[in-house]
Amino acid sequence: MTDVPPSFSFLPGDADSPVILHVPHSSREIPADVRSGIVLDDAGLERELDHITDSHTASIAEEAARAAGVAPWRFVNRLSRLVVDPERFPDEREEMLSVGMGAVYTRTTHKAVLRPGGVDGEPLIERYFRPYARAMTEAVAGRLAATGRAVIIDVHSYPSAPLPYELHGDGPRPEICLGTDSFHTPPALLDAARKAFASCGETGLDSPFAGTYVPLEFFGKRAEVSALMVEIRRDTYMAEPGGAPHQGLPRLASALAALVDAVSG
Repeated sequence: MTDVPPSFSFLPGDADSPVILHVPHSSREIPADVRSGIVLDDAGLERELDHITDSHTASIAEEAARAAGVAPWRFVNRLSRLVVDPERFPDEREEMLSVGMGAVYTRTTHKAVLRPGGVDGEPLIERYFRPYARAMTEAVAGRLAATGRAVIIDVHSYPSAPLPYELHGDGPRPEICLGTDSFHTPPALLDAARKAFASCGETGLDSPFAGTYVPLEFFGKRAEVSALMVEIRRDTYMAEPGGAPHQGLPRLASALAALVDAVSG
């Protein structure tokens, strides 16, 4: 694990595309100075990265972008979510604080100690979280200015069996879980996703993970910003917990490309 500046990439798509594929959790990279604040030994950290990383989702988004008739824009986190999780609330609004997984994680997927008790996460928030949030806000604003709307498709994956940290792990675990927001996920976007992923197995709603990511500047305020979280069950495209992709990945990338095309016009 080495220093990897910058911490995210914004990859351009078609000038007329409103779609941003957001990939926040695909990387395993941890800068050396951040690694020093994590108490796990190297073997333990690699095991944790196997469980917590949405492995190969950046590849799924990349293949989908290449296959789409109108190329979407892509915003990709280049660092592990163990550095900061850019999709968490950075304050007491975050429900995952109850299991030590706010914007800066202090516990692992199995509830073991990740960082020492009482650690100050603010330096990591300032260095990584806030620049990421600003850049994503600017990316969405750019699509609004260019096309009059923005469509954020959040690309995630999740394990086939629940992990101890999950707050809602006792519900259904379909091949595709669609996370929604009552304000930002219009019925047409949800219908398009269900149709696009119909060939990939069962498609469920908000279980085991719910909600979707919208930058706070637009959250609950701008209906022109629509959003959907696509959670792909990992056994459908890779060897769990952190292994190689298999033949399911191209099928999922094609389905994601179909969704991109369906909402680009």
